[in-house]
Amino acid sequence: MVDPLIPEGVEVSELDRVTLNSLRTLPDGLAEIVALHLAAAARLLGDDPELALAHTKAASRRAGRVAIVREAVGVAAYAAGDYGTALTELKAAARISGASDYLPMIADCERGLGRPERALALASSPEASTLDRSGKVELLIVAAGARRDLGQAEAAVLTLQVPALKSRAQGEWLARLRYAYADALLEVDRVREARQWFARAAEVDPEGSTDALERVNELDGITFDEVAEVDEVDGVVATTEVVEPGEIGE
Repeated sequence: MVDPLIPEGVEVSELDRVTLNSLRTLPDGLAEIVALHLAAAARLLGDDPELALAHTKAASRRAGRVAIVREAVGVAAYAAGDYGTALTELKAAARISGASDYLPMIADCERGLGRPERALALASSPEASTLDRSGKVELLIVAAGARRDLGQAEAAVLTLQVPALKSRAQGEWLARLRYAYADALLEVDRVREARQWFARAAEVDPEGSTDALERVNELDGITFDEVAEVDEVDGVVATTEVVEPGEIGE
């Protein structure tokens, strides 16, 4: 019998092939119930993360030894702001699977729990070097956030000042990197540069995965005479020039 918690209309086919293959080790009837809970959670994650978390926990009670199920619990808990649960579940998923893909989210959970130093330690760990490009960028963004948590705003800018900012590649990771860099610049009052990098984030974000375009419009509504970046040297006020990161390759 299908669990009554599962809403009508949810289909196993809504899950991706990787998830479905991961559930093949379960008996057929059990695999279907677990899959339906995961599909329901995926539907609800954006609008109702608490209910999504309930579905993933229901799946975990039945298939807690499957890495992708523990990952689903971790992701839903993270979305719901339950960083303690998210950390436990993502670590379990990493232990079961042996994969390091969860490292950026694990590090961000440490930030959420008020432990930015641990996030920085994870960012410089040997496992960090095994991530793909997208994963490395996500971990870099987390590390910059940890610097900001520690009151090290300038260090956050330097953390994100990497060659990949000028990459000609495509991918959501590039929009997120440029956005994070722009946001870090804004925190240290480098407004003109921040506006430039929000615009560059928007250029590579046609799907609107960030609100970069909105941030550009917001900054365009500010009178730059009121927020001009200036240096006071020997009583002379000079406008600060915009300086981009050094020339880089792909």
